[in-house]
Amino acid sequence: MGGGGRPVLRPWRSVCFFLAALSAATFGQAQAQRSGAPLPNKPQLGTLGERVNANTISIISGNPNATYMTIAYDMSAVLDDGDDFRILPVIGKGGGQNIKDVRFLKGIDLGITQSNLLGTYKRSNEIGAIDDKIVYIAKLFNEEMHLIVRADSGINAIADLAGKKVNFSDIGSGTQLSTRDIFDKLGIAAQEVNMGQADAFEALKRGEIAATILIAGKPTGSTAKLKASDGLRLLPVAFDKRLQADYLPTVLASDDYPGLIAPGEKVETVAVGAVLIAFNWPKGTDRYRRIQKFVDTFFPRLAQFQKAPRHPKWKEANLAAVLPGLKRFEGAEDWLRRNASPQAERGQFEQFLAARREKAAALPSQERDRLFQEFLQWKARERR
Repeated sequence: MGGGGRPVLRPWRSVCFFLAALSAATFGQAQAQRSGAPLPNKPQLGTLGERVNANTISIISGNPNATYMTIAYDMSAVLDDGDDFRILPVIGKGGGQNIKDVRFLKGIDLGITQSNLLGTYKRSNEIGAIDDKIVYIAKLFNEEMHLIVRADSGINAIADLAGKKVNFSDIGSGTQLSTRDIFDKLGIAAQEVNMGQADAFEALKRGEIAATILIAGKPTGSTAKLKASDGLRLLPVAFDKRLQADYLPTVLASDDYPGLIAPGEKVETVAVGAVLIAFNWPKGTDRYRRIQKFVDTFFPRLAQFQKAPRHPKWKEANLAAVLPGLKRFEGAEDWLRRNASPQAERGQFEQFLAARREKAAALPSQERDRLFQEFLQWKARERR
C-alpha cells in the first residue's frame, strides 16, 4: 500500500485495461479473418479516396536487395500519374511466394516470378490448378545464377557441393525453388539451408556453409557489395544439356562485379527468365480493367525504362516474347496484335537466332528468310 492507503499499482490497472481492450480488438479481427468475415473498409472515402483506390494497382516484388524490387520501383517512377494512375510496389519473398500471392492474396494483381516456377506449380498442383487463375503479361529479363564459395574452399565445380551445406536463399523465394530444380536435374544432393544473403556471406566466412546461391538479375545489390578481399569468389556453373528445357547459358563479367571478377574475365553461369504475371480476372470486371490500364500505360513506354537511371535489365525486356505452355493476359495479347510491326517481328526473330549463335551463324540469308516466315506463321497460330 502507498501513502494514504492508496494502492501503488493502481496506475497500472488502466494500462492493463487498455492492453486487454486492445488484445480483445485484435482477437476480434483475428476471429473475423478466421471466420472469413471481411474486415471493414475505411469509412467516408469521398470522391478522392474512391479515385485513389480505383486507379491503384499493386505489384508483389522481392526484398530490398533484389532486382524485383528495383524493377517494381522503376514501374512506379515511370508510370505513376498522381491520383489518376499509381503503381504500388510491395516487398515480397521472391518468385515462389509471389505466385502464391498473385493467386491468393487480396489486393495483389501483379507479380514478378521466374517462368520455370509456373510449370513447377502446375506439375505439383501445390496451390491447385493455375491454368485458369494466372496469366503472364510479358517476359522482362533473364535472372543469372550467382554461386558464391570461399576462395580457399577447394570447391571448383557445382558438383563438388554434393553432401555439403548450401544456402538456397529464403524459403519461398525463386532462388530456393529454381536451385532445387537445378540440383535435382544435375543429380547433386546437397544439404539445403535457408537464410538471407547477408547472413549467408557471414556463415561462409565462418566456414559454416560451403556455398550460397542467389538467382537474380545482375548486378544484384548483395553481390555487388562483395570484394575479393572478403575471401569469397563466384564459382563458374557450366551449362549442362539437362538444364536446356528451362535455363540458358550466360556469363557474369567484370563490369557486373568489379570487386569479384578481374577486368576482362568472365564467369560462366546459367539463367532463367523473369516474367510479369497477373491474376486472371474475368473480362469486364474492375480488376481486369486495372490490369488492362496497366498494359496500355506500360507497353507503349518501354523505351523509357531502357534509359538511365533505370535498371540495366530493362534492356533485355521483350514484350512480345511467347512463353510456351502459358496463357498471356488477353488485354496484353490484344495490344501486341494491334501494335505489331514487321520490324518488331523481325527483331524478335533475330533475338531468337542470336540466342542460338552457333547455329545462326551458319545460316544463309535465304534460309533465314524462310525460317522467319515460318516464325510469323507459328506466332499467328499461338495467338489464336
